[in-house]
Amino acid sequence: MSDPSAPATRSWADLSGPALDAALSERSIAVVPVGAIEHHGPHLPLRTDALIAEAVAFAAVTRAAASGLDVWLLPTVSYGKSDEHYWAPGTVWLEGTTLLEQLVEIGRSIALTRARTVVFVNGHGGNVMLLGWLNRELRRRFGLRSFSMSAGAGGAGDGLEGRPDELGQGIHAGFAETSVVMHLAPGLVSPDLPPRNVPERIAGLRHIGFNAKPVMFGWTSDDFGPTGVIGDPTGANAAHGRELFERGVAFVADALAEIDGFVYG
Repeated sequence: MSDPSAPATRSWADLSGPALDAALSERSIAVVPVGAIEHHGPHLPLRTDALIAEAVAFAAVTRAAASGLDVWLLPTVSYGKSDEHYWAPGTVWLEGTTLLEQLVEIGRSIALTRARTVVFVNGHGGNVMLLGWLNRELRRRFGLRSFSMSAGAGGAGDGLEGRPDELGQGIHAGFAETSVVMHLAPGLVSPDLPPRNVPERIAGLRHIGFNAKPVMFGWTSDDFGPTGVIGDPTGANAAHGRELFERGVAFVADALAEIDGFVYG
């Protein structure tokens, strides 16, 4: 049986200030999707990362609230640290320090309420290291419990069950992202998918590369060709996108449950 005293919405911004103040407690978890507005090849919308982060966060918050967690969804921060795509028309990006200060100030505002926990659900790889920095800033400055995580709706194609083998290098506008957008917003995906563009020489290195490789390097997406794609979007499909999306939602909802019970020490 549903709780008649539970709020009708879990959208932070849809409530009035007094209504939100009455609903929040020290147990409340504020969830902030973070994405980007950036070039995603000739076939995907500029808001791909923001779209995925927001959709996953909304579904995960809905699921977590239904299980009894006191979770609240804030508006998506759509502009990210996307200077790797600076060269491409339409990309709107912030300097890392600018984005950090914006997110710190969002955290400061949350800290002025009774909520003591903030979670950033991230859809853009270029934001990852900055969010790690942010977590400590929010803990040190305001005493918040601060967490960040991927939206989880990705992963390079592995060559199995009809998926292309992206050699662990499918990180941008490739099979996974294209499939997820085909599921979430098929009308935004061009039917003319660009060709495979996997940096195979980098994939063969032991230490330098993307994802699990331990040695990072500076790059911009046009280092790998004029499309900005790093991966293989050919063969992308909405069915696989739905599977990835549901996996991401389950991951974020499960992580929120763990965060709810997290204690230091």
